[in-house]
Amino acid sequence: MISTSFVQLELRADGILALTINRPAQYNALNIATLTELESILLEAKQQPQVRALLLTGAGDKAFVAGADINEFQQVKPEESRFFAERGQRVLQLLEDMPIPVVAAINGFALGGGCELALACHIRIACEHAQLGLPEVKLGIIPGYGGTQRLTHLVGKGKALELMLTGNPIGAEEALRIGLVNRVVPAAELLSVSIKLLQQMLERAPRALRGVLQAVAATQQGSLQDGYTAEAVAFEACCQTQDFREGVQAFLEKRPARFSSQ
Repeated sequence: MISTSFVQLELRADGILALTINRPAQYNALNIATLTELESILLEAKQQPQVRALLLTGAGDKAFVAGADINEFQQVKPEESRFFAERGQRVLQLLEDMPIPVVAAINGFALGGGCELALACHIRIACEHAQLGLPEVKLGIIPGYGGTQRLTHLVGKGKALELMLTGNPIGAEEALRIGLVNRVVPAAELLSVSIKLLQQMLERAPRALRGVLQAVAATQQGSLQDGYTAEAVAFEACCQTQDFREGVQAFLEKRPARFSSQ
C-alpha cells in the first residue's frame, strides 16, 4: 500500500485493512492532507484483491475524528467553498461505495466531519464514551460532506433535523437508540468486537457480500425500482458462481460452507 503521513495502515492476515486516522494531538481532525491520503488509500484498496474488508478508527482513546480541521476553514475563500465541500463529498462517497464491508470503530468524539465520515461507513460500532453529532450550525455553516443526506436516511427526518438544527451532540446509548450506531461496547472491546464482526462477514461468499452492498447503494443513489433491479441483477450473478453451489451443498450436507476468497 501507499506511504502515508496521517493515516496508519495495517493489512491483517485475514484480509482486513485497518485504517487509523493518526492526528491525536488534533483529535484526529480531518484536514485536506488527510482526506487526500484517505482517497488514495481507498482507490488503491479497491484494486487489491487481498483487501477484503475495511476497519476505520482514530488514534488514541479520545477521538474517532473530532471534526474537520477548523484552522483550514479560515483559509477557504468563499468562492472556493463549494469545491471544498464537493471534495469531501467525493472522498466519503468513495468510502460508502466500497464493494467490501466497511466498519467504523468509533473510539471517542465523532463530530462534524468525523460524524460524516462514520456515516459513510457501512456499519458503526461505538465505545461507551463516544459522542456523535453535527455541530456545524454553531459555526454558521452546515454539514458539507454528505451529512445532511446520510443522517436523514439513517435516523429519519425529524431526529436528523433536531440534531443538525441544534448542533448538540449525543452519547453512544442515544445514538444506538435512534439507529445512528449498530452497537455500543466497552472501549477495551471496541476493536476486537469490530474485527470479529468483519471476520463473520468474511466467512460468507464474497460475491454475495458485494451484491448486498450494490443493491442497497442503488436505492440510496436512485429510486426504489433501481434497488429492485440491482438486487435482481446481483441475485442472478450470485446464482452463476461456484460459491452458490457450494453454499447449497454445504447446507444440505449440514456442514460449514467453504467459500472462495474472491
